[in-house]
Amino acid sequence: MDFLAALAAIIVIDLVLAGDNAIVIALAARNLPKEVQRRAIVWGTVGAVVVRASLTVGVLWLLQIPGLLLAGGILLVWIAYRLLAGGESDPHDFKPAKGFWAAMRTIVLADAVMGMDNVLAVAGAAHGSVLLVVLGLVVSIPIVVWGSTLILGWIERFPALLYVGGSVLAWTAAKMMLAEPLIEDWLALQPALRAATYVVIVGGVLAAALRKRKSAKELMQ
Repeated sequence: MDFLAALAAIIVIDLVLAGDNAIVIALAARNLPKEVQRRAIVWGTVGAVVVRASLTVGVLWLLQIPGLLLAGGILLVWIAYRLLAGGESDPHDFKPAKGFWAAMRTIVLADAVMGMDNVLAVAGAAHGSVLLVVLGLVVSIPIVVWGSTLILGWIERFPALLYVGGSVLAWTAAKMMLAEPLIEDWLALQPALRAATYVVIVGGVLAAALRKRKSAKELMQ
Protein backbone atom coordinates (compact mmCIF):
# COMPACT_ATOMS: atom_id res chain seq x y z
CA MET A 1 0.00 0.00 0.00
CA ASP A 2 2.87 2.40 0.76
CA PHE A 3 4.34 1.67 -2.69
CA LEU A 4 1.00 2.29 -4.44
CA ALA A 5 0.36 5.47 -2.41
CA ALA A 6 3.80 6.82 -3.35
CA LEU A 7 3.22 5.92 -7.02
CA ALA A 8 -0.15 7.70 -6.97
CA ALA A 9 1.47 10.78 -5.41
CA ILE A 10 4.16 10.81 -8.12
CA ILE A 11 1.57 10.56 -10.92
CA VAL A 12 -0.50 13.41 -9.43
CA ILE A 13 2.64 15.56 -9.05
CA ASP A 14 3.72 14.82 -12.64
CA LEU A 15 0.31 15.74 -14.04
CA VAL A 16 -0.23 18.88 -11.95
CA LEU A 17 3.24 20.28 -12.66
CA ALA A 18 3.19 19.31 -16.35
CA GLY A 19 0.97 22.17 -17.57
CA ASP A 20 3.72 24.62 -18.49
CA ASN A 21 5.86 21.83 -19.96
CA ALA A 22 2.97 20.70 -22.17
CA ILE A 23 2.58 24.27 -23.46
CA VAL A 24 6.32 24.44 -24.22
CA ILE A 25 6.11 21.21 -26.22
CA ALA A 26 3.18 22.55 -28.24
CA LEU A 27 4.83 25.94 -28.85
CA ALA A 28 8.18 24.46 -29.85
CA ALA A 29 6.62 22.29 -32.56
CA ARG A 30 3.77 24.48 -33.77
CA ASN A 31 5.56 25.95 -36.83
CA LEU A 32 6.79 22.59 -38.12
CA PRO A 33 5.11 20.76 -41.02
CA LYS A 34 2.34 18.43 -39.83
CA GLU A 35 4.24 15.30 -40.85
CA VAL A 36 7.26 16.37 -38.77
CA GLN A 37 5.33 17.89 -35.86
CA ARG A 38 4.18 14.64 -34.24
CA ARG A 39 7.64 13.08 -34.61
CA ALA A 40 9.31 16.10 -32.98
CA ILE A 41 6.86 16.03 -30.07
CA VAL A 42 7.31 12.29 -29.46
CA TRP A 43 11.12 12.19 -29.73
CA GLY A 44 11.53 15.51 -27.95
CA THR A 45 9.46 14.14 -25.09
CA VAL A 46 11.49 10.91 -25.03
CA GLY A 47 14.66 13.00 -24.72
CA ALA A 48 13.05 15.12 -21.99
CA VAL A 49 12.04 11.97 -20.07
CA VAL A 50 15.60 10.59 -20.19
CA VAL A 51 17.02 13.91 -18.95
CA ARG A 52 14.38 14.25 -16.23
CA ALA A 53 14.82 10.65 -15.05
CA SER A 54 18.60 11.18 -14.84
CA LEU A 55 18.14 14.42 -12.88
CA THR A 56 15.67 12.73 -10.51
CA VAL A 57 18.00 9.80 -9.82
CA GLY A 58 20.77 12.33 -9.13
CA VAL A 59 18.51 14.19 -6.69
CA LEU A 60 17.62 10.87 -4.99
CA TRP A 61 21.32 10.38 -4.30
CA LEU A 62 21.82 13.97 -3.10
CA LEU A 63 18.88 13.72 -0.69
CA GLN A 64 20.78 11.00 1.21
CA ILE A 65 23.22 13.67 2.41
CA PRO A 66 22.31 14.72 5.99
CA GLY A 67 20.39 17.98 6.07
CA LEU A 68 19.43 18.07 2.38
CA LEU A 69 16.17 16.16 2.91
CA LEU A 70 15.04 18.90 5.31
CA ALA A 71 16.20 21.64 2.90
CA GLY A 72 14.45 19.90 0.00
CA GLY A 73 11.23 19.68 1.99
CA ILE A 74 11.35 23.41 2.75
CA LEU A 75 11.96 24.18 -0.94
CA LEU A 76 9.06 21.93 -1.90
CA VAL A 77 6.77 23.91 0.43
CA TRP A 78 7.64 27.01 -1.60
CA ILE A 79 7.01 25.14 -4.88
CA ALA A 80 3.57 24.05 -3.65
CA TYR A 81 2.74 27.63 -2.61
CA ARG A 82 3.96 29.04 -5.94
CA LEU A 83 1.86 26.50 -7.87
CA LEU A 84 -1.32 27.46 -6.01
CA ALA A 85 -0.70 31.20 -5.66
CA GLY A 86 0.41 31.60 -9.27
CA GLY A 87 3.96 31.17 -10.54
CA GLU A 88 6.03 33.76 -12.35
CA SER A 89 7.44 31.57 -15.14
CA ASP A 90 5.98 32.11 -18.58
CA PRO A 91 6.24 29.14 -20.95
CA HIS A 92 5.35 31.45 -23.85
CA ASP A 93 8.88 32.89 -23.58
CA PHE A 94 10.09 29.87 -25.55
CA LYS A 95 9.93 30.60 -29.29
CA PRO A 96 8.73 28.04 -31.87
CA ALA A 97 11.50 26.03 -33.53
CA LYS A 98 12.16 26.06 -37.28
CA GLY A 99 13.27 22.45 -37.72
CA PHE A 100 13.00 18.93 -36.27
CA TRP A 101 16.30 18.97 -34.34
CA ALA A 102 15.76 22.55 -33.17
CA ALA A 103 12.33 21.55 -31.82
CA MET A 104 13.81 18.53 -30.03
CA ARG A 105 16.55 20.69 -28.49
CA THR A 106 14.02 23.31 -27.35
CA ILE A 107 11.71 20.69 -25.79
CA VAL A 108 14.53 18.90 -23.93
CA LEU A 109 16.20 22.10 -22.66
CA ALA A 110 12.92 23.77 -21.69
CA ASP A 111 11.75 20.66 -19.85
CA ALA A 112 15.07 20.42 -17.98
CA VAL A 113 14.90 24.08 -16.92
CA MET A 114 11.19 24.20 -16.09
CA GLY A 115 11.00 20.68 -14.67
CA MET A 116 13.31 21.10 -11.66
CA ASP A 117 10.33 21.56 -9.34
CA ASN A 118 8.91 18.31 -10.71
CA VAL A 119 12.25 16.53 -10.23
CA LEU A 120 12.49 17.56 -6.57
CA ALA A 121 8.84 16.71 -5.86
CA VAL A 122 9.06 13.26 -7.48
CA ALA A 123 12.35 12.51 -5.69
CA GLY A 124 10.72 13.40 -2.38
CA ALA A 125 7.68 11.23 -3.05
CA ALA A 126 9.78 8.27 -4.25
CA HIS A 127 11.54 7.79 -0.87
CA GLY A 128 14.77 6.66 -2.56
CA SER A 129 13.13 4.21 -4.99
CA VAL A 130 14.39 4.49 -8.59
CA LEU A 131 11.64 2.01 -9.61
CA LEU A 132 8.96 4.44 -8.38
CA VAL A 133 10.55 7.30 -10.34
CA VAL A 134 10.62 5.27 -13.55
CA LEU A 135 7.08 3.90 -13.12
CA GLY A 136 5.73 7.38 -12.37
CA LEU A 137 7.31 8.77 -15.54
CA VAL A 138 6.21 5.80 -17.66
CA VAL A 139 2.59 6.25 -16.55
CA SER A 140 2.35 10.04 -16.56
CA ILE A 141 4.46 11.15 -19.56
CA PRO A 142 2.24 9.52 -22.26
CA ILE A 143 -0.78 11.17 -20.61
CA VAL A 144 0.99 14.54 -20.69
CA VAL A 145 2.06 14.19 -24.34
CA TRP A 146 -1.25 13.05 -25.79
CA GLY A 147 -3.61 14.57 -23.23
CA SER A 148 -1.95 17.87 -22.28
CA THR A 149 -4.79 19.96 -23.69
CA LEU A 150 -7.32 17.80 -21.87
CA ILE A 151 -5.40 18.11 -18.58
CA LEU A 152 -5.18 21.89 -18.87
CA GLY A 153 -8.89 22.02 -19.68
CA TRP A 154 -9.72 19.95 -16.59
CA ILE A 155 -7.68 22.24 -14.35
CA GLU A 156 -9.35 25.34 -15.83
CA ARG A 157 -12.82 23.79 -15.50
CA PHE A 158 -12.25 22.26 -12.06
CA PRO A 159 -9.82 24.55 -10.16
CA ALA A 160 -10.09 22.23 -7.15
CA LEU A 161 -7.84 19.76 -9.02
CA LEU A 162 -5.01 22.26 -8.71
CA TYR A 163 -5.52 22.43 -4.95
CA VAL A 164 -5.51 18.63 -4.74
CA GLY A 165 -2.14 18.63 -6.49
CA GLY A 166 -0.83 21.43 -4.28
CA SER A 167 -1.93 19.52 -1.18
CA VAL A 168 -0.09 16.41 -2.40
CA LEU A 169 3.05 18.52 -2.91
CA ALA A 170 2.76 20.06 0.57
CA TRP A 171 2.16 16.60 2.10
CA THR A 172 5.24 15.28 0.29
CA ALA A 173 7.26 18.24 1.60
CA ALA A 174 6.18 17.49 5.18
CA LYS A 175 7.03 13.81 4.71
CA MET A 176 10.50 14.73 3.39
CA MET A 177 11.23 16.99 6.36
CA LEU A 178 10.03 14.41 8.88
CA ALA A 179 12.24 11.77 7.24
CA GLU A 180 15.37 13.90 7.75
CA PRO A 181 17.91 11.63 9.55
CA LEU A 182 19.12 14.51 11.72
CA ILE A 183 15.73 14.78 13.45
CA GLU A 184 13.93 11.52 12.58
CA ASP A 185 14.86 9.67 15.79
CA TRP A 186 13.78 12.59 17.98
CA LEU A 187 10.50 13.03 16.08
CA ALA A 188 9.75 9.30 16.47
CA LEU A 189 9.14 10.07 20.15
CA GLN A 190 6.83 12.99 19.28
CA PRO A 191 3.81 11.53 17.40
CA ALA A 192 1.65 14.58 18.13
CA LEU A 193 4.31 16.88 16.67
CA ARG A 194 4.58 14.71 13.56
CA ALA A 195 0.83 14.90 12.98
CA ALA A 196 0.82 18.65 13.64
CA THR A 197 3.59 19.12 11.05
CA TYR A 198 1.38 17.73 8.28
CA VAL A 199 -1.57 19.88 9.35
CA VAL A 200 0.48 23.08 9.64
CA ILE A 201 2.35 22.66 6.35
CA VAL A 202 -0.57 21.52 4.19
CA GLY A 203 -3.04 23.92 5.82
CA GLY A 204 -0.52 26.77 5.81
CA VAL A 205 0.27 26.40 2.10
CA LEU A 206 -3.43 26.28 1.15
CA ALA A 207 -4.34 29.24 3.38
CA ALA A 208 -1.41 31.38 2.17
CA ALA A 209 -2.14 30.62 -1.49
CA LEU A 210 -5.85 31.38 -1.14
CA ARG A 211 -5.04 34.65 0.61
CA LYS A 212 -2.59 35.62 -2.16
CA ARG A 213 -5.16 34.85 -4.87
CA LYS A 214 -7.83 36.83 -3.01
CA SER A 215 -5.51 39.84 -2.67
CA ALA A 216 -4.63 39.63 -6.38
CA LYS A 217 -8.34 39.63 -7.32
CA GLU A 218 -9.02 42.63 -5.10
CA LEU A 219 -6.18 44.58 -6.75
CA MET A 220 -7.58 43.81 -10.21
CA GLN A 221 -11.06 45.12 -9.29
